[in-house]
Amino acid sequence: MTSATPLSTPFRFESTAAEVVAGVDLTGRRVIVTGGASGIGIETVRALAGAGAEVTLAVRDLAAGDRTVQDVIATTGNKQLSVAPLDLADQASVAAFNAAWDGPLHILVNNAGMMASPEMRTPQGWEMQFATNHLGHFALATGLHGALAAAGGARVVSVSSSAHLRSPVVFEDIHFRERAYEPWAAYGQSKTANVLFAVEATKRWADDGITVNALMPGAIRTNLQRHITDEELERLRAQSGGGAMRWKTPEQGAATSALVATSPLLDGIGGRYFEDCNEAAPNEPGSRSGVAPYALDPEAAERLWRVSTETLAS
Repeated sequence: MTSATPLSTPFRFESTAAEVVAGVDLTGRRVIVTGGASGIGIETVRALAGAGAEVTLAVRDLAAGDRTVQDVIATTGNKQLSVAPLDLADQASVAAFNAAWDGPLHILVNNAGMMASPEMRTPQGWEMQFATNHLGHFALATGLHGALAAAGGARVVSVSSSAHLRSPVVFEDIHFRERAYEPWAAYGQSKTANVLFAVEATKRWADDGITVNALMPGAIRTNLQRHITDEELERLRAQSGGGAMRWKTPEQGAATSALVATSPLLDGIGGRYFEDCNEAAPNEPGSRSGVAPYALDPEAAERLWRVSTETLAS
């Protein structure tokens, strides 16, 4: 949980993933990055590979994955990269990925996601953003629990967003069956779920030496925003009193993921939420930074775990 004094590091808003991993040796460590062939996923892969890790890109687009692998090999010299198919919205795909994984897993970066999409549903009737951003990653991580436990001191990185401030998990109607669908509310709810997962997983998996932390990468122009325009983002930012959007480069956007995945400052620390490479303070009403109390609520975290397990079993 977030402490009275949030954990601070030498890194800031402008820091890049390469700067964060400088001096970190990941030789012999095995890593999975979901969505590793686009946006900040590419730079997360590059940073971890640059530190010597063996990295698997879990992606929907295998051709894009192969292109990313060749690019990262060219820039890092690390040839320990592979591509595996994974569609987080398809539970059969998640199960197949998990079944194919063999051996320990030291770092799992739950990076893939979708943002503010039009209303879509899985064949099960689940709202697509929640199904992809939370349920898919939940099934992936829980399915790989044995591999994470076998690694000793494994870390799971849960990429959330400041959009979690837009909505708690609405347990009474997670999938918008009764309430009108609103893209940002759905996205915000799924991003709150990413933080709650970190809280409960850290609690449940402490005896296995597994820690899970969530993070806000920052505003980065990537294909994550394919459903929205820059003008829409600026309008929403202004509406919330946040002023003009401060954009990060993809290299800067991947920095907090790299920090949560590798920094020795986080050894044994889990269940927290980071932004700009530091643990976030509690959100101040009217601002778009910090972490909402409901995202760190242990009762909500336990309830979400139970609901997620029941949903996947149904």
